[in-house]
Amino acid sequence: MTPRNGLTLQTALSTHIAAGGKCFVPYLTGGLPGWEATISAAAAAGVQGIEIGIPFSDPVMDGPVIQHSSQKALDAGATPAAIIDSVASIDVEVPLAVMTYANLVYRFGYERFASELRAAGISGAILPDIPLEEAGPWCEAADGSGVETVMLAAPTADDDRLERVVERARGFVYAVGLLGITGERESLAATSKVIAARLKSMTDKPVLVGVGVSTPQQAVEVSEVADGVVVGSAIVRRILETGSAEAGGELMAEFVEALALG
Repeated sequence: MTPRNGLTLQTALSTHIAAGGKCFVPYLTGGLPGWEATISAAAAAGVQGIEIGIPFSDPVMDGPVIQHSSQKALDAGATPAAIIDSVASIDVEVPLAVMTYANLVYRFGYERFASELRAAGISGAILPDIPLEEAGPWCEAADGSGVETVMLAAPTADDDRLERVVERARGFVYAVGLLGITGERESLAATSKVIAARLKSMTDKPVLVGVGVSTPQQAVEVSEVADGVVVGSAIVRRILETGSAEAGGELMAEFVEALALG
């Protein structure tokens, strides 16, 4: 299957940025009961891409909200294969990426995993626990299947390392806003703008900030420097609290509107 709307993740984001827009990419937990409707709600809200989490039992990057949603998905019988198969039947035109962990992909088989992502119309993949130095085998398999590997850039990395991360990144460069796990914060960390500015000086690829961006106002603040944001915990919490894809879509629309207004 070709990518959604015929565009890769990087092309879709870059096109939106070139037109003067800021990108909003929500994280949504795959396999959480009702998740397919939430994907559709995200697309209807006007997001530029969607990150679908494939639950894993040892999610080292995820905070308590995402961990809880992942466990609920696992308890409901979610599996990587079932999530990928379901994505293939979801009728949205927004580019999709998956986020999961290396052990799961390794056991699946790099080539098979990448091939099945592509067959489902999934444009990108985020594997946060594969360091740059060990990413070669996965990246080779992903490149071979036309899947873009989004690389994470930590605020503690020196310029040499960031240059290498940027060179390897496909789809977008994921600027990690602060050290620690995902989760909502009362205020935006100063490191968010710093890492975004450093990366923007190195690349024309889209630079999106994630981890620690919790409100539409914070999204606007960090997007003064970055090309946009990735937001997970705030949206997933709304979905968990309400049990409603519509409520999740309303919050996502608030982020999209705030970024459009600047």
